[in-house]
Amino acid sequence: MALSPLNQRRWNNFKRNRRAFWSLILFAILFGLSLCAEFIANDKPILVKYRGEFYAPIVRFYPETAFGGDFQTEAPYRDPEVQCLIMSGGLEDCWDDPEGMVAAISDGRFDQGTDGFERGWALWPPIPYSYRTTVDRPGAAPLPPNDMNWLGTDDTKRDVLARVIYGFRLSILFTLIVTTLASVVGITAGALQGYFGGWLDLIFQRVIEIWGATPSLYVIIILFAILGRGFWLLVFIIVLFGWTALVGVVRAEFLRARNLEYVRAAKALGVSNRVIMFRHMLPNAMVATLTMLPFIVTGTISTLAGLDFLGFGLPSSAPSLGELTLQAKQNLQAPWLAFTAFTVFAVMLSLLVFIFEGVRDAFDPRKTFQ
Repeated sequence: MALSPLNQRRWNNFKRNRRAFWSLILFAILFGLSLCAEFIANDKPILVKYRGEFYAPIVRFYPETAFGGDFQTEAPYRDPEVQCLIMSGGLEDCWDDPEGMVAAISDGRFDQGTDGFERGWALWPPIPYSYRTTVDRPGAAPLPPNDMNWLGTDDTKRDVLARVIYGFRLSILFTLIVTTLASVVGITAGALQGYFGGWLDLIFQRVIEIWGATPSLYVIIILFAILGRGFWLLVFIIVLFGWTALVGVVRAEFLRARNLEYVRAAKALGVSNRVIMFRHMLPNAMVATLTMLPFIVTGTISTLAGLDFLGFGLPSSAPSLGELTLQAKQNLQAPWLAFTAFTVFAVMLSLLVFIFEGVRDAFDPRKTFQ
């Protein structure tokens, strides 16, 4: 679909802001990779060939019996016995010496013609660990980086790089959901206050003052104690206390614009209030609104990290960047944890701020770039 001349001008202005444009490209690459986290870091193979048939463990459940095992539970694909069964096509010798059989098959000492089996294989992700996988390495956790764990492990021997990839995705998705919902509620409330004014504006302002004084951290602690920690519950609570951030900005813009000539002309022509508010007045208030969005986005990421750091955020099993920061504080002898957490937050927040600065300037008709 072709862009309108106005949106084309905005896009051209955004592209001329080189810092914002390249930040958008880099952020899109990082976020796109994190969306494919299961194919990058996982303790399950992407694809398995067993007895001439193909299996996709990364998207489907397969019991161990599907590969010649004994149990109906999901196959532990990293177990040497399961790997031997897959590679050998189900030879019973795998139960006696699975590691030796895997080495013999890999070295070519068995083949289909002489041993009566069809050799299988498994295609693994580049990082053979999920965010919850315990790494089988000797030594006391947290373990330093090596060729197996490029960023080391945390205090429970989970791969840090895998948790960073999943945690980056979780943080961005959480932020996008919260920012979108809070913006919709806040913009709508601010538009109604500014456009109609009067008693509606007065009552709304008193409600916002009372609501803003409510200690949100205490509410989070109480609700989590009753309902348990969860992703969507945390989204609901953050939106519940975060929607007021845009109300004041949008309200001021609508109060200023409601007496302008084009609004009076639209009312005289019989245009509905909804059309006047959201088709004619709201675009003029977008510059001030977009100015606040970087603070809302970075504030949401910081809120999630802070709650996880304090132990009142997502469940402890979730791949949280805030939990990684807590581990860095508790394990000062493992500097790779602190370095990783700082680098991830610095890069993520910087890219988002640069992008929204470019978006804000692109919507501002007074801004031009050479």
